[in-house]
Amino acid sequence: MVIGLGLKFKSWPSRILYPKHYHSLLSADRNLISLLKSCKQASETSQIHGLLVKSGLDLVPFTLSKLLASSVLVSIDHAASIFKHIQNPSLFMFNTMLRGYSICDDPEKAFLLYNYMRAQNILLDQFSFVSTLKSCSRLCATWKGQGIHSVVVRSGHDLFVNVNNALLHFYCVCGEIGDTRQMFDEFPQRDLVSWNTLMGGYLHASQPSVVIDLFRQLHRDTMRIGACTILSALSAVGHVGNILGGESFHGYCIKTGFCLDLNVATAMIAMYGKIGLIDSGRRIFNEVPAKDIVLWNCLIDGYAKSGLLEESLALLQTLKLEQLKPNSSTLAGLLSACAASGALAVGQSIHNYVDVEQPGLDAVLGTALVDMYCKSGMLDKAIEVFDRIESKDVKSWTAMISGFGMHGQAKNAIAFFQRMKEEGHRPNEVTFLAVLSACSHAGLVKEGMSCFESMVQDYGFTPKAEHYGCIVDLLGRAGLLEEAYKLIEGLTIEADATAWRTLLAACRVHGNVSLGKHVKKLLENIFEEHPADSIVLLSTCAIAGRLPDNVSMQEIKEGRIGKSSESMLIELKEAGCSSIEVENQR
Repeated sequence: MVIGLGLKFKSWPSRILYPKHYHSLLSADRNLISLLKSCKQASETSQIHGLLVKSGLDLVPFTLSKLLASSVLVSIDHAASIFKHIQNPSLFMFNTMLRGYSICDDPEKAFLLYNYMRAQNILLDQFSFVSTLKSCSRLCATWKGQGIHSVVVRSGHDLFVNVNNALLHFYCVCGEIGDTRQMFDEFPQRDLVSWNTLMGGYLHASQPSVVIDLFRQLHRDTMRIGACTILSALSAVGHVGNILGGESFHGYCIKTGFCLDLNVATAMIAMYGKIGLIDSGRRIFNEVPAKDIVLWNCLIDGYAKSGLLEESLALLQTLKLEQLKPNSSTLAGLLSACAASGALAVGQSIHNYVDVEQPGLDAVLGTALVDMYCKSGMLDKAIEVFDRIESKDVKSWTAMISGFGMHGQAKNAIAFFQRMKEEGHRPNEVTFLAVLSACSHAGLVKEGMSCFESMVQDYGFTPKAEHYGCIVDLLGRAGLLEEAYKLIEGLTIEADATAWRTLLAACRVHGNVSLGKHVKKLLENIFEEHPADSIVLLSTCAIAGRLPDNVSMQEIKEGRIGKSSESMLIELKEAGCSSIEVENQR
């Protein structure tokens, strides 16, 4: 029998290992293929590979293709070693490797193989493009994806629905929702996957109202709607906060039978939690006969985000009585709510629960604890928890770096950022945003600009409006107003109002009236006029000791100056409040 596979397989007859008869060879081929389907580790596929070589079946293209297809799911490196020794790989084998690279930890290798195939004039098919585009989506490789799109159009593969859907998904992931919609409208034919992809893209672009409109259009077109469509629509209704729309969708799910789907029931509970009707979500929960941990997590999270932490903790105890073990997601959602509401005592009780129930601290739960302690002002406790996390990921490091930044310890944030890179963790765009924010608040211009350049040059990230906003704030705090102005003017992306208003606030701090007037005029021309801009400019003039252009000395003598601005300021400012916790009382 085959050692290590954990499967019963009788001893190989000599005529199979050294095939003399066609039927014996065919029988061995079938047996090996059935074994390949059950392989879970590279060592198991290696044993099958050895038997193929010994029996001569490695020369049979069909069997070799099956071995390769099984290997890419277990170990892409092992699959690559097999592929390297194949004399004349078929297109199926190339596509198998492309698919394997698209789901592995290093999807960049798919582009190397794709370019090699084109250089060798191998005729690509629809599956070649779908797998390569999937790698583009995972890496958000905009330029590469657009290049592949042009090849798709020139080769006529844009007639295939699955290729178009892969392109649609790529543009959605890259945030190009305008190009996505244009593509969708020009499709020669669409299926439900096309609609679901577009709806998911609008959700990703924070345009939930468009998702609801698309659902209505899809329903009018009498196309069959699937569970994924319902999930997108329910998520959109929750983001919009439309109570009537949420109840209407609930009725539709009851009418069509989708409420019997566990994923849809979970989404409805999440939707009711977002629109502030968690009690309605509880009724759905009670009606589900077989509840899984995801459903429990959703209800617990809904109560927590509604500010009902006591109810969440009670559900946690009920979950234990049901002999279901809460996972990291259950507790992480609770900790997030504690961080947002400042309920430190509840957060600490959850931490104690974790210490008792779980000996090890994973990245998800550890990150939630770090975030909670940082936002509660207990930085030392956050560091202690961070050091205990067994397998730190980029989110864990980012949470700790962000914690240092919010406590004004920019030097420590930078030191942790360097330590993160030294330990082999690749920072993402959020990590860079945390470092830039820390540098901005501490006025570390040199360090902030160095980090910004590293993000673009060393890691290849395209800065977003948030990154530019931090740089503008950093330069503005340091008094480098002209440099900040030139930076916004030279942006490769469309500058948003936040960047300009950040510069306007910096003009107020440094009393730069002329630049402040220019920025305010730009805001009026490009974006909607906001009364706060006038107030900031008025304050800028006051700090500089100058009168605004529309105010005369006579108005000052008569006591009429500032009344309109003061009334605007009163209208804009809302009453603020803070809460602290003393002996479990808030």
